[in-house]
Amino acid sequence: MLSGIRVGRGAVYRNWAQLSTLALALGLASCASVSDNDPSVTQTASATTPTSLPAEAPRVIAPPNADERESARVLAAYGGAYRDARLERYLDDLVQRLAAQSDRPDIPYKLTVLNASSINAFALPSGKLFVTRGLLALANDDAEIAAVIAHEMAHVSARHAQARADAERNTQLVSGVGDMLHNTSLATSSQGSLAAFSRQQELAADEIGIRTIAKAAFDPYGASRFLTSMRRQVEARGRPTTPDFLSTHPSTPERIAKANEEAAQYGQPGSGEHDKFGYLSVIDGLTYGEDPSQGYVQGRVFWQPRLAFTFTAPPSFTLDNTPQAILGIDGNGRALRLDTVKTKDGQSLQAYLGSGWISGVDTGSITTLNINGNEAATAVARGQDWSFRLYAIRFGGDVYRLILAARNLDASTDALFQQTASSFRHMTPDEQRNVHPEHIDIVTVRAGDTLQSLAARMIEPQDQLERFLVLNGFDDNTPIKPGDRVKIIAQ
Repeated sequence: MLSGIRVGRGAVYRNWAQLSTLALALGLASCASVSDNDPSVTQTASATTPTSLPAEAPRVIAPPNADERESARVLAAYGGAYRDARLERYLDDLVQRLAAQSDRPDIPYKLTVLNASSINAFALPSGKLFVTRGLLALANDDAEIAAVIAHEMAHVSARHAQARADAERNTQLVSGVGDMLHNTSLATSSQGSLAAFSRQQELAADEIGIRTIAKAAFDPYGASRFLTSMRRQVEARGRPTTPDFLSTHPSTPERIAKANEEAAQYGQPGSGEHDKFGYLSVIDGLTYGEDPSQGYVQGRVFWQPRLAFTFTAPPSFTLDNTPQAILGIDGNGRALRLDTVKTKDGQSLQAYLGSGWISGVDTGSITTLNINGNEAATAVARGQDWSFRLYAIRFGGDVYRLILAARNLDASTDALFQQTASSFRHMTPDEQRNVHPEHIDIVTVRAGDTLQSLAARMIEPQDQLERFLVLNGFDDNTPIKPGDRVKIIAQ
């Protein structure tokens, strides 16, 4: 599952709009054209349940109230909770310190770290707070993470979370900061009318949050530092630098300027606590990027070591491991989607492909085959703008649905798609053993170290210096000295 701005080993989207358009076309093929009343199949793709991995995801049965339902949905959409006892104790102490200085110290705030690489934070009206491990990886001292937590507390204490929940009953994540560009659920037309209201909430929460961290004796400039890092991270990933975060948040430059103005009321930069050494110590070893247990992308290859399968996308494709499916595009009007479905008991794969879950299937094209020892069936479907090569593959008790789309499904493209399907196979035991998560490694600067030499120790070869600088909140001229501590990505 990928919920955030990093894909595999440094792959980035240089044309996010193109990815969204083609992925949407595939989504329409596999969802909007699917008959919700089709009794032959139970769809596992949903907005809140990961289907790329039929999974060990958090499963909450019949939550007793709306708050529990919202919490369960957040957990399911963001990979569940990330467990690290030392980190949890550290953050809990931070929450209690901030709560005592908040506008509503009576609220029982509780923070959960989400196992997601995206940069985001959420608040529910009850006071349940969520931050992703991707956000923790980007922060560089306790004042920065305190600013994020205090901002989310402000949404609760000012009843923003409740007002937004009331106004957007179909939106499950009721408050957020961070990588909104990836969270397409917050870019729907239904929320366009609430954009101005949301901007007001965010600026108000910034103001309240900065006041709270200042009262708790943290450096009030922690908020503007983190907002600056967040903006640089978005720009470094090649995403569109939309000035107003898809109209759901105020522009980041505006927020940074206002955050600095607010912080100036409480002192000069560095006037409060900003413990970098202690914070970096507690995130040392934090999983970075994708969690291999959820599958991960490496170039054109998708690996799922827990379920022991892999496949390779066609040349020039970029893959994205989302909660709902594995999505891929190239620059030539082609796309793919891999997800899982549950078929009716006893239903053959051929019958499933012809059951009507997608329109335009040429029933005469349905054939059976064997893909690397796995039972499979394939067919062709044609629509007005897109044509599809469809596969249903039975693997480990599950049925995987591989949908390959093209504007022009000619013989060469179809052969390329068939080659992709043929790459779907079991991982070898050695491949499974050799999968190790990437993580944050805190290193001490030595005599002779430079920004460039430290960046060269990053495991990812692409844009090493840029990634190192953003990760550490540095610029090209930031001075370093022996004894300083910095973050690198290791494996």
